[in-house]
Order: sequence, then structure tokens, then C-alpha cells
Amino acid sequence: MARPRRARRIFFQPDVTYFKPAGIPMMHLKETTLSFDELEAIRLMDSEELDQTQSAKKMKISQSTLSRLLKEGRKKLADAIIQGNAIKIQGGNFKMVQPTGRGLGIGQGRGFGGGGRMGRFAAGPSGNCVCPKCGYKERHQTGIPCYQKKCPKCKSPMTRE
Repeated sequence: MARPRRARRIFFQPDVTYFKPAGIPMMHLKETTLSFDELEAIRLMDSEELDQTQSAKKMKISQSTLSRLLKEGRKKLADAIIQGNAIKIQGGNFKMVQPTGRGLGIGQGRGFGGGGRMGRFAAGPSGNCVCPKCGYKERHQTGIPCYQKKCPKCKSPMTRE
């Protein structure tokens, strides 16, 4: 019996998950499905310009697994563009991870400083989501983490106030 596949860590989910060639009706299109973990591997390598070792560590997978994801994802994208297929982004074995960095207080998110029963991230239903770049604020919506929202002005991920 094969061991269960580990969930790959991803830090980004696109707002748009479907792309189709212009001028071709949907009923005449074939679809190519790109998984979120394949998209994340491509994003880290090609958009963020990280090397394979850094990308694999970030996703908490082996370098050979990352290489396979890249190969499969790039092949799917190339085939879809060449054959004129629609690209649908869905599925995969992944876990969405909140970006970490400075500004989380003592220990910067490494488990120091407490923060209550739920840690520092479950801030409750009230409050605001704020853009760290331009300062734009909007009321927090229950059930949608602020880090998954994008600022309408500058398109950067928002954080909880």
C-alpha cells in the first residue's frame, strides 16, 4: 500500500481560475486542468524567480517532487496554449498557508508571546482589514481571512488591523 501524499503548502490562490481563448464559444473548447500546487511551483520558480531548492523548502516538498510539479504544470500550460484549450485552475493536494513575516510581535510568528487559545490569527468577527502598502481599510468579513483579500487600490494582500 502506498503512503498517503503530503499536502503541499501554497501561499497564493488567484482571483481568476479560468482562462479561455478569445472569440471561441465555450461549447467548442476543451479544458486543461492545472492544479493549485502546480501553479504554486510555477509561480515560485518563474514569477518569484526562486531556485528549486528554495521553492521546494517553501512548499515543504522534496526538490524532485517540485521538479515533477513544474514539468507537469509547464507541459499543461504549453499544450493548452498551442492547442487553444481553456485553462481551469482547480484541485490538487494542498494546504493554504498564511504568509509570515515581520510585524507579528514578539518572536514574529514563531510561537512566542501567546495570543490566547487561537494564537494570534483568529481575531474574531469585528475589526478591519488594512493594506500594509497604501493604508486602505475595509470592514472585515466573517469567514474570509484578511490575507486572502487583495487591496482594490494597489492589489497587494491585506492584513488584519
